[in-house]
Amino acid sequence: GEILLNGEDIHRTKSSTDAARCSVGLVMQYPESQLFEEAVKKDIAVGPTNKGLTGKALEDAVMKAVEAVRLPKKLLDSSPFELSGGEKRRAAIAGIIAMEPEILILDEPTAGLDPKGRDEILDFITSYREEQKKTVLFVSHSMDVVANICSRILVLNRSHVAMDGTPEEIFSRHEELKGMGLALPELTEIFVRMAEKGLTFDKPVYTLDYAVKKLTERLSAKGGAEK
Repeated sequence: GEILLNGEDIHRTKSSTDAARCSVGLVMQYPESQLFEEAVKKDIAVGPTNKGLTGKALEDAVMKAVEAVRLPKKLLDSSPFELSGGEKRRAAIAGIIAMEPEILILDEPTAGLDPKGRDEILDFITSYREEQKKTVLFVSHSMDVVANICSRILVLNRSHVAMDGTPEEIFSRHEELKGMGLALPELTEIFVRMAEKGLTFDKPVYTLDYAVKKLTERLSAKGGAEK
């Protein structure tokens, strides 16, 4: 197959490949295993240094990335191996963000983290996308995470795109998702079971805010009818 970036095969020429490496930042699962420098700051600087940044430009890129992942600056001179699991994950992601890619790809970035560390990662990823206006491709099997942070979902099945749409469009096809071995978001599963009991809603429910809104509307309508 081919990998196309802006319509061009990234393996067509060496310059195409090099350009893709600068345009696309790839964060592998458990990226903290890639940390190796003696200090956090030096580790974050590896990517932008290889990209050719030096001096103040390099310093600015590193600090911008540190702020983006909300890593405490007091940790920058520490060994990466002294950090907590969540801090290591953020430091590793900062090393990719420091290269200022146009597209950021993250493979299961919350895998293995406790709830606090997971929420911190998801929060800064969402903020990064909104503030920097960058494309973020988030690879995950957790439908609850996907439901809460993604604006567009692509479902892959047997190496092909089986679905492509908004969360609302995708989660309305719950039987197909289950058939592909994907669990629904917990809220969606609850509301699907409610529908089986006769309590239906006009749209699939997949976030807590929307669930509260729809239940409040239903209860208010019922209260008004009883009056």
